[in-house]
Amino acid sequence: MHSPIIRVEHLSKSVPDPQGELLILSDVNFELQAKETAAIVGASGSGKSTLLSIMAGLDRPSQGTVYLEGQDLFELDEDARAHLRAQRIGFVFQSFQLLGHLTALENVMLPLELMGKPHAKQAAKEMLERVGLAERTGHFPKVLSGGEQQRVALARAFVVQPALLLADEPTGSLDHATGARILSLMLELNEELGTTLVLVTHDNALANRLGRRLQLEAGRVVSP
Repeated sequence: MHSPIIRVEHLSKSVPDPQGELLILSDVNFELQAKETAAIVGASGSGKSTLLSIMAGLDRPSQGTVYLEGQDLFELDEDARAHLRAQRIGFVFQSFQLLGHLTALENVMLPLELMGKPHAKQAAKEMLERVGLAERTGHFPKVLSGGEQQRVALARAFVVQPALLLADEPTGSLDHATGARILSLMLELNEELGTTLVLVTHDNALANRLGRRLQLEAGRVVSP
C-alpha cells in the first residue's frame, strides 16, 4: 500500500459562542490514496465546509492535524502553506470563482503564471479543449452558461495537476443534468491525472458515484 495522499488525524475544531464554545468537528480521522474519490455529506451545520477548509490549510484545527503527502500542514507557516496549496491542491467552488475581467483562457492560465510555469498558454488551451471549451477560450465568464463556467473552473483546477482536488458543492448552482455531467467530467479528469478528489455535496445521487462516503453528523464521521 502506498502512503496516503492525505491523512486527517484526530481533527477537532471549536469556536467561541455566547454559550461558551461551539464544537464544529470532533475527532475526525480518515485517509485517502492517490486517485481515490470521496464525498463528504451531512446536514447543514454538520461541519462539511469547515473540514474542507482545514484540509486545505485555510483554517486551523483546535486539535489534531492534516498530512498532505506526508507533510504536516500545520507545522508550516502561512506562506509555506500557501505555496504548498498553489503547487499541490486544486479548488472548485459552487460559485465558480472566475475572474470576470479575464477570458476563459486567461482564467485557466492564471495559476500556471503565478507558479512561473513555462508554456502556460498552451497548457491552458489544451485543458480547455479537454473540458469541451475549445471554442470558448476568448469568452469572458459573463457570456458563458453556468455549466460552461464550471468547466472553466475545472480546467483551472486541474491544469496544475494537483495531488488533491477539493470541491465545495461544485454542482450546487447547476440543474441536475448539468451537475451530473460536471461530476462525470471531474471523475474522468480524476482518473486521467491521478488526482485525489474530495467533494462536499448535499446530493445523494452524486455522492453515490464517488468511491468513499464520509457522513458527518454533529461534527463526527459516522461512516468512514
